[in-house]
Amino acid sequence: MARGCASPRASSSRCCRSRTAAGGKARRRTDSAAGSRRATCSCWRSLEWSPLRRERKARPSSFHQAGKATCPLRAGATMSTRPPMRPPGSVPAVLLGFQPALALTGALCLQQNLGSSSPSKKQSKENTITINCVTFPHPDTMPEQQLLKPTEWSYCDYFWADKKDSQGNGTVAGFELLLQKQLKGKQMQKEMSEFIRERIKIEEEYAKNLAKLSQNSLAAQEEGSLGEAWAQVKKSLADEAEVHLKFSAKLHSEVEKPLMNFRENFKKDMKKCDHHIADLRKQLASRYAAVEKARKALTERQRDLEMKTQQLEIKLSNKTEEDIKKARRKSTQAGDDLMRCVDLYNQAQSKWFEEMVTTTLELERLEVERVEMIRQHLCQYTQLRHETDMFNQSTVEPVDQLLRKVDPAKDRELWVREHKTGNIRPVDMEI
Repeated sequence: MARGCASPRASSSRCCRSRTAAGGKARRRTDSAAGSRRATCSCWRSLEWSPLRRERKARPSSFHQAGKATCPLRAGATMSTRPPMRPPGSVPAVLLGFQPALALTGALCLQQNLGSSSPSKKQSKENTITINCVTFPHPDTMPEQQLLKPTEWSYCDYFWADKKDSQGNGTVAGFELLLQKQLKGKQMQKEMSEFIRERIKIEEEYAKNLAKLSQNSLAAQEEGSLGEAWAQVKKSLADEAEVHLKFSAKLHSEVEKPLMNFRENFKKDMKKCDHHIADLRKQLASRYAAVEKARKALTERQRDLEMKTQQLEIKLSNKTEEDIKKARRKSTQAGDDLMRCVDLYNQAQSKWFEEMVTTTLELERLEVERVEMIRQHLCQYTQLRHETDMFNQSTVEPVDQLLRKVDPAKDRELWVREHKTGNIRPVDMEI
């Protein structure tokens, strides 16, 4: 009897457990269907990509683990450049606070797309603008930027953008303009040296002609004090010729040669500098192309996910739920790839920015050094010219002294004493 009574209870218990399990399965099917319905709602359709999904929480990628603290997409803000990857070297510390930023536009604003996608896209598009793979603040919403070196008109403040060339067929990078300025300065320095060389040739030819003229025998028979003065005039020409020879020699050693030899390897150094910045710019362009490619891939994944959700809504396939999970994983991976590409782009732009500041300041220093060097040597030229004038004046002073001593009466006396024929005058004839 007890066994008989126990059997119905056990049977009843098994039936209850069976009904409970069946109810659980039914609830799970209901929850799954509700989840599927949620996947078809407008919120899920506009989601594009979300870091808040259950699968993503269950298996976060290593990139997101490392980037939680640094990636501004987690906080729904625009992305700015990372800190410099290496010590800035000679860049002043005050200059490191200013770096161009990449604000993610359109599909790049992934976290912001959790809500209404249009406002975030519009705001993002208005925050930045990318020109020739370099990201700048948008002119309409650009915050006021303080110059790195206010009031100094420094190279590091005014050559970030590209400029149309004179023919209007392309653009020239701002750094390229600075290099052209440096190379033009080198050419001007070379032409100044050639000018001084021509001046030296003139001085040498002038000295040669003066020396030759001083040996001329014209008026060599002049006598008296005037003859002495005339002889001193010719001698002063020889002295002046010597002065001009010394002047030309000093011009060569103290002006022309320093101008010619200043920065002999300057063009090679500038070419190395140009290649370095150009390589960084090419790397930046490559990173930007990767960002665009990743953005396009994310858009395709989002489109695929939306298509899968629509298929689930109209129940075109029994495997749609599994397909949606795969599509979400692919969309998540595409988002990871996009964020990684953006991070690499910002690193490349940060490095390019740092090198631009360092190099433009160096070019600025070199230009100041070149101008000061030329000024000093031109001052040396004028100093030598003044000295030459003083020496020339010294060659003329003896002539002036002798000219002041010229006495026609004395000269007549001397000449008469030497050449007289008799002092007895004629008288009348007597008859």
